[in-house]
Amino acid sequence: MPVFETLYNRVFNGETLNREELLMLYKEAPLSELMYLAQSLRNKIVADTEVTWQIDRNVNITNVCVSGCKFCNFHCKLSDKDRSYITSKEEYYNKIEELKKYGGSQLLLQGGHHPKLGLDFYRDLFSDLKKHYPEVKLHALGPPEIAHIARLEKCTYKNVLEELVDSGLDSLPGAGAEILVDRVRKKISPGKPNVQAWLDVMHEAHKLNLTTSATMMFGHIETVDERIEHLIKIRDLQDARPEGSTGFLAFIPWPYQDAGTPLKKEGWHNIITPADYVRLLAISRIALTNITNIQASWLTVGRATAQMCLHAGANDFGSIMIEENVVSSAGADNSFDAIGIQKAILEAGFKPQLRNQKYEFIETPQYAIF
Repeated sequence: MPVFETLYNRVFNGETLNREELLMLYKEAPLSELMYLAQSLRNKIVADTEVTWQIDRNVNITNVCVSGCKFCNFHCKLSDKDRSYITSKEEYYNKIEELKKYGGSQLLLQGGHHPKLGLDFYRDLFSDLKKHYPEVKLHALGPPEIAHIARLEKCTYKNVLEELVDSGLDSLPGAGAEILVDRVRKKISPGKPNVQAWLDVMHEAHKLNLTTSATMMFGHIETVDERIEHLIKIRDLQDARPEGSTGFLAFIPWPYQDAGTPLKKEGWHNIITPADYVRLLAISRIALTNITNIQASWLTVGRATAQMCLHAGANDFGSIMIEENVVSSAGADNSFDAIGIQKAILEAGFKPQLRNQKYEFIETPQYAIF
């Protein structure tokens, strides 16, 4: 259709589409055409045949959280003595030693809103891990945790981030974004900071030139319009980063995992099909032309759908995730080892390339070469 062709040409020529134009493409454009446009942009922005992947480990600092997210089966209350825990330093050391055996050098540390863990706890933890393992990169917490710590300490987001960077924080995940619309957040994560807080934390991180990523968890109570609103907020914040700051290095969307969650018990099922996911990923590449890397979430959508995304704008296949607890507890049961993830990339027609959190190419460990 001529109207779509006009939009396609504008996008490919570097123009930014507005909300209404993105909505039109998302709702009405043929999926095959969106995939073609998104892949053309991918080839223009990331002009190589490599698809990147990573070796890291996701360690939960604690499972105590007061945010009350209705999509999470992992958290528990402080009073739940049979379930609650805080990972000990000895456990970290053991997990890091295992990570190193796999050739990994990054910990994804996910916190939770523990009511009694303040800035001193995280400073001590990060400093200790860096003292014992200076080579290990700490990809830790996320905007909601930063805002939670700032609230406990009665200080600014900037203060918290500066203290944590000084203690060893290397990069800030885009965790806790869900959908960046307050109507949605009030219903599915009532105890988490609002949209503006998430954006403000990330903006402060960008002013410090801290490596960050952005995410979206979709397929629950949000509308298609709200998905586009989320993408535009991410794009606008990326445009607002200071000169010389990387800002968001990657965007990772994944569908809500519903098994046994309070949200599902309220009647909200994950109804995202493989085609729905590929469409969302393609429109993400089209909307977020100011973010270099788009990651396909094989953990939540499986091998075949993630491979299809490599032909729809994605240039990254994520991590083998030596350990992951949160989305797995809600039904995500896909898995890869280092050989398997590379084979999946090759099967899709691309060359696998190991990377670090800054998307710098690194050498594949000997055990993973095949």
